Amino acid sequence: MEALQALPGIGRNTAHAVAAFAYHQPVAVMEANVKRVLCRIFALNEANDNELWQKATELLNQRNPYDYNQAMMDIGSMVCTKRAPKCGQCPANDICKGKHAPELFPMAKQKKVVQKRHKIITVYRSCDGKYHATPRKSRFLNGLYHFTEIAAPEKPSLQAKPLGSITQQYSHFTLEAEVYLFPNKKISGKNWHTLAALKKLPMSMAEQKILKWL
Repeated sequence: MEALQALPGIGRNTAHAVAAFAYHQPVAVMEANVKRVLCRIFALNEANDNELWQKATELLNQRNPYDYNQAMMDIGSMVCTKRAPKCGQCPANDICKGKHAPELFPMAKQKKVVQKRHKIITVYRSCDGKYHATPRKSRFLNGLYHFTEIAAPEKPSLQAKPLGSITQQYSHFTLEAEVYLFPNKKISGKNWHTLAALKKLPMSMAEQKILKWL
């Protein structure tokens, strides 16, 4: 097992599967179906990996690990299914502690509520056709160039022309933004770019969507 797990890209699950199926070693395998079967047999609402491996080893048929592991996966995929399990047909029925309410095990994980952030993005264009974009200095998307953002529901000037709405999913929030083009804007300083130059700058997916409109 140690030699297998020392190989690049081989974790505990894969190492156990190779050892059990290729070399018939007495080790348990673990995959989604097996985890569900174990949680129901031992009535585990929620189990960490160490506990699941311990329970899997307790049930393991040491003499026939190949047949046992294949059977556990087949039970999970065909009998002890996620919904409407066939408990009456299950060979583990006699020892299953969760058979009276199998769909409660394991307990469904609550979906994480993704925060929504509403913004208005204003694209400033100068009289000579250049666009204003600056590099971010925050930890999030640091260094990537972006157009001017203001918090909704504040509205930009009536001179601004609506370009459209964008939705961009990030790992911890969803950005929903209304995008406006503000032509003939005069802003002092640097960071004015031609459209061709903008396309070469590092930008987030949200800004790249706006670039297509421009």
